[in-house]
Amino acid sequence: MIVFAAGLLCAQSAKPQSFETGLYPILERATCRACHNPDGVASATRLHFPETDAPATKIEAFGNSLVALVDRDHPDQSLLLQKPTARIFHTGGERIKPGSPEEATLKAWIDHLAKLSGIDLNVALRYREFEDNGAGETAKDAELRRLTHSQYNHTVRDLLGDQTDPANQFPPEDFVNGFRNQSRGQSLSPLLVEGYSTAAERLARSAFRGGDTHGLIPCKASAACRSRFVREFGQKAFRRPLDAGEQSRYEALIDNNALRTQADFLKGAQVVVEAMLQSPNFLFRLDAASGPGATSDPRLKPWATANRLAYSLWDTMPDAELFAAATRGELSTRAGVEKQTRRLLADPRAHEALNEYVTQWLRFDRLTTSSKDRRKFPLYTRETASSMTQEALTFVSDLVWNNLDFMTMFTANYGHVNQELARVYGVTAPAKDFDRVPFPAGSERAGLLGEGLFLAMTAKPEESSPTARGLFVREQFLCQHVPDPPPGVNTNLPPVTEAKPQTNRDRMTEHATNPTCATCHRLMDSVGFGLEKFDAIGARREQVVLEFGSGRGRHTVNLDINTSGTVAGIPNSQFSSPAELGAIIAKTSQCQECMVKQYFRYTAGRVDTAADRPLIRKVTEDFRKSGFRFQEMVVGLTLAREFPDKIEPAPQTPETKKGLAHVASNR
Repeated sequence: MIVFAAGLLCAQSAKPQSFETGLYPILERATCRACHNPDGVASATRLHFPETDAPATKIEAFGNSLVALVDRDHPDQSLLLQKPTARIFHTGGERIKPGSPEEATLKAWIDHLAKLSGIDLNVALRYREFEDNGAGETAKDAELRRLTHSQYNHTVRDLLGDQTDPANQFPPEDFVNGFRNQSRGQSLSPLLVEGYSTAAERLARSAFRGGDTHGLIPCKASAACRSRFVREFGQKAFRRPLDAGEQSRYEALIDNNALRTQADFLKGAQVVVEAMLQSPNFLFRLDAASGPGATSDPRLKPWATANRLAYSLWDTMPDAELFAAATRGELSTRAGVEKQTRRLLADPRAHEALNEYVTQWLRFDRLTTSSKDRRKFPLYTRETASSMTQEALTFVSDLVWNNLDFMTMFTANYGHVNQELARVYGVTAPAKDFDRVPFPAGSERAGLLGEGLFLAMTAKPEESSPTARGLFVREQFLCQHVPDPPPGVNTNLPPVTEAKPQTNRDRMTEHATNPTCATCHRLMDSVGFGLEKFDAIGARREQVVLEFGSGRGRHTVNLDINTSGTVAGIPNSQFSSPAELGAIIAKTSQCQECMVKQYFRYTAGRVDTAADRPLIRKVTEDFRKSGFRFQEMVVGLTLAREFPDKIEPAPQTPETKKGLAHVASNR
């Protein structure tokens, strides 16, 4: 990294013009960054803009790295010129007008890049390699993470034997980065603090109602028992050993009078439990795996590892065996961590944790809180919505726990159906609810994209929504961020009238013709159009049926549907059905990597950064080699997070190798 930085400074001192003040502002105004970033539609290309707050040195290094897109023998044929001016096909369309002053600045920079040599060229060619290997950054995990509501419920269940799910009464959690467990969104509101207090009082009271029915007291009332209870229960509640000060403070809550009888002792123990359940040491968990946020106290590192494993794989506290492994030091080795990871995956609690992940990743909340026009869609009820979420859980669970190819999620020619869904899909219901049922050959359904959950969730109450469906595919399955619409833009479509009946595709022509809308809607709508044979509840239709008038004057207009779609940014991606779309994206590196990214974001509690690129790359490679077995991906991701120093650097790209050979031959 030091060598690269030194070369960068040397290269800049000899550079005849400034990229930062010349071409860079032009590319920014052309909104190239919106697609050309690690999470953009053009993420698979060789052009990734630096962060918006990048220093001048990095911006200049990025400018020189564009040499990889320059034909040094024929500069006018360079992709760096041909693409943004749309002389050859460019997904983003024309960004720089041919013949304009902006193009002149672009050409001048291309000429400059074509003449790079020596150390300037060497450094420029290594920029992407440098970025792929983390850009010199260090991953920054939050040292402490608050228990999510789901984790709170599961923890008090395993700690106290309480099955009442008290966190369901807490204020709802917000989705941040697509999940409800992100550290950036885990603030403590006054209402939540009050909820914790009320829950702690009730849980402690219930724990000893009728005596020590849950076996929390390991001994008979005595001074020695007081010390043992605080030590053993405290270690479970805080998921680490108590220090001497904590031990003394909690022992003091059980006064000497409480040592006379077991009944008195239980009253004192209840006070200890209530106090511990309100402590930050219970409500927050040690988590950081590496980097500046990692646990600094070496004595606590094994316990932090145990916390990460348990809450990632079980959504609850560590069990006795995981605590014992931490005590023995086994969690400091790859073999020890892998052994515990595989053990945890084999436990039923791992199924519960997977369901929580899937529920958030696939945004079940959007369906369960939505409604549909009952007059248009009489088949859709609350039970139908519940069945759709259960089908998705059953489908994903089958792929994971039976070690099937996880990318089959997008290509499977079957669903898991009950009576409710059978009516929507037009198939015969199985004898047992949610058994596997093949989709009819002509249904054009496949995988999640053909299931009711996705199709109904990404629709409006009265009609389908190509934009919402395209956006969901981009964000959840390709991990591509589509910018929000500019402030003040009217997002309403023109109404359908009897004088001018139109399909959604016809109504959305404004998206394609208005420059303010076109750039982003081209990325979403073109995906959603290919799914238009499925209505707002996921039932198949051959035509759009529009109703006008009322009573005796009521009549319908049937319109043919154009279902030609494409995924901008993916070559040869024309499709016209969920089955065809699923087959396309399942094969792409973007979708395969996204499966890793989404699970990383969920378990790490934060979005991935430049520093995480080597980890994401390594885990994705191993995921691919395993035949896309999700359990193997979980093991690989766990080991990579725990032992990041074992990750090999990214190999040089063909352009880098070719360019460096050119440098060597001209020395």
